[in-house]
Amino acid sequence: MAVRLSPQECRTLITLDGITKTFGGYRALDNIDLEVKDGEFLALLGPSGSGKTTLLRIIAGLAFPDAGTVAFDGEDVTGLKVADRKVGFVFQHYALFKHMTVADNVGFGLSVRKRGQRPPKAQIRARAEELLELVQLGGLGNRYPAQLSGGQRQRVALARALAVEPQLLLLDEPFGALDAKVRKTLRRWLRDLHKQMGLTSIFVTHDQEEALELADRVVVMDHGVIEQIGTPEQVYMEPATAFVSDFVGETNHLPGGIHVRPHEFRIVEDGGQPVIVESIFRKGGVWRIEGSLASHAEVVELDLDATLAPPSPGDTIRIVPRRLKTFPQSGATSHDQA
Repeated sequence: MAVRLSPQECRTLITLDGITKTFGGYRALDNIDLEVKDGEFLALLGPSGSGKTTLLRIIAGLAFPDAGTVAFDGEDVTGLKVADRKVGFVFQHYALFKHMTVADNVGFGLSVRKRGQRPPKAQIRARAEELLELVQLGGLGNRYPAQLSGGQRQRVALARALAVEPQLLLLDEPFGALDAKVRKTLRRWLRDLHKQMGLTSIFVTHDQEEALELADRVVVMDHGVIEQIGTPEQVYMEPATAFVSDFVGETNHLPGGIHVRPHEFRIVEDGGQPVIVESIFRKGGVWRIEGSLASHAEVVELDLDATLAPPSPGDTIRIVPRRLKTFPQSGATSHDQA
């Protein structure tokens, strides 16, 4: 996980108060309260239908709430259209103009400004070239989108969003259309760019790894409500609800509402719970062991350091949790065990 800023030490740039949105009889957002700090990289994380994209669109001015207010730097902008909010967008599918050169795509937002606000053509071109250098695409301004890779096109989309000098950058599943290796490279690059430029950014994702790697704070959403807000470490290590425990990371469900992550088990010689090993496979630097509890028949998954000799299918091993989380109906309680 990346080094985090301290949001509590920064001024509040965006304030959402009681945001509610319905579509027909479906409540997409239910009384959402949220503050975004200046310079923060905030992730809206959740499954399809959680309300994360609807919330991003309301922040942008692409949609409007049925109730609640949106404030930018203390000013109520709830009724303002997107053009008046000074935000930049990056979407999953680039949305570049195929008939325009890369440089013209980057400068598009400046070129369509009203006459009194529009910079001269030479200045727009210079700004486009400057941003292309920033996103590591210098010298490609005369190419067309079809001549670029997917990762390059997404960088062009980001440069175009930055051209208008937005006070807020919004990203909706920005890497979803790219292959895994390119996504990882671009995530690292975007995080560095965010810090370099001092941006305030909000991005929507269903990819927990992406959220944990990029964000200063993660807003976990489900069915139109916020389940938890916290740093990546907080939402992973101290999930506030059973949903967060399930959605962020991998979790074993044991009798009594107990949740244990695969890496939080250890194999012991005596005591513990017996597990009958069913399968073993390599998962990065660990062996992933799948088995069933002899006493309850629940399937469990646990990780074993890949430098150690793994058990074989059919073997019985004994396990104890180093740490577990319980979610009784009354709330959530964490327990640490050595």
